Amino acid sequence: MSQNTKNALDKGSNMNGQHQQDAGPTLNVHSIYLKDLSFEAPHSPDIFNEEWKPKIDFDLQMESKSLSEADAIYEVVLHITVTIKVGEGEKEKPAFLIDIQQAGAFTVKHMSEESVKQILATDCATVLFPYAREMVSSLATRGGFPQLVLPPINFDAMYAHHLTQIKEAIVEAEGIPLV
Repeated sequence: MSQNTKNALDKGSNMNGQHQQDAGPTLNVHSIYLKDLSFEAPHSPDIFNEEWKPKIDFDLQMESKSLSEADAIYEVVLHITVTIKVGEGEKEKPAFLIDIQQAGAFTVKHMSEESVKQILATDCATVLFPYAREMVSSLATRGGFPQLVLPPINFDAMYAHHLTQIKEAIVEAEGIPLV
């Protein structure tokens, strides 16, 4: 590397000698990690003698928090609970339950506050979901049960739906009719 190139890079300049700015929107993944995990099969091994017609209960929650305001680093956590039940009526019982918190640390900067909220709820969740999905599938099979593959989730549509619900709640609270 030439001395001029080294000096330009040391000064934060690009190869054209222009000063590089951090002004553009930025989304970086720092780390993806499993924050919490639980697998329960309370009726094993007897449950394996039951007819396998599973009923699936699926719950997804997402939360985010700032880890460093100065560096614009946020933690996003997907909390997924999957409960599989078999049997009918009074004989219904849980086959297994998986509770997972898949998390990641992300830099999100040079965006409006509303854009940051949207990125955390959509793009960051979309990055994390395949890891959680794989873990759920792996845990089910390691527990001796048939593979459980969660369907893909459109976090953009979920976020849009959430915003619509908020708007409707505000309109309803203010007594303004929806048009």
